[in-house]
Amino acid sequence: MSNMDSVVPTKFTLDKKFKFRCHKDVKCFTKCCSDIDILLTPYDVLRLKSRLGMLSLEFLSKYTYVNIDRKSSHPYAMLKMLDDKEKKCPFVATEGCTVYSDRPANCRYYPIGQGILKKDGENGVEEEEFYFFVKEPHCLGYKENMEWTIKSWRIDQEVDVYDEMNREWKGLQLRKNMLGQELDEKKQSQFYMASYDIDSFRKFVFESRFLDVFDLDDKIVEKIKTDEAELMKFGFKYIKCIMMLEQTLKVKEKAIEERIKKSKTG
Repeated sequence: MSNMDSVVPTKFTLDKKFKFRCHKDVKCFTKCCSDIDILLTPYDVLRLKSRLGMLSLEFLSKYTYVNIDRKSSHPYAMLKMLDDKEKKCPFVATEGCTVYSDRPANCRYYPIGQGILKKDGENGVEEEEFYFFVKEPHCLGYKENMEWTIKSWRIDQEVDVYDEMNREWKGLQLRKNMLGQELDEKKQSQFYMASYDIDSFRKFVFESRFLDVFDLDDKIVEKIKTDEAELMKFGFKYIKCIMMLEQTLKVKEKAIEERIKKSKTG
């Protein structure tokens, strides 16, 4: 059965009530953690690589693989399942999730899914969040008596922090670059680095000519130098810049002059 076969095709709001509980004594415990496609967001990777004490590239190489979205041509990271009969998540054990407090947003939301629609609003294009239920045949959690609203479930699972951190990046996933052209390999590589490979992106910003080219406020430079979450969010602005979606970064006048001079002599 595909993941989409388990999706209930009805949109719900935060007030929707449902009954669900997952715990060690339920017979299906951890079955939802096998043979499943889990898309990782930048904040997921940031939390997990920090939890495991790994560099971002090390984590990505060991635990993920890359998919390219057919519509947008954007690259994104997928969690790599184990190569065993059950195709288990690499972080699941008999007692449950071994990285539970830093588990990905999709795991926190389960059995709820989240989607974003673009629609025309009074002030132009607006994004509308909606929710849906995932009901897999093996899941017995729906037979439990604990009642929630989607809003209270989000609070309990502490997913609001993840949503806030990932909001700008999720918006990028719905957009194409200027003129609707596909990203070439170079831009895909930059998109991926700025999204997921935070350690390489830090080197790119601070050990290349980046700060000679772009005019950044000293306070912003200090923030992204000391706070990985701020660096991650800065990466989203860089992506918008290279995709020519918004003028999120200002090029220094000196850099422009040098480019013009080089074009005339080269």
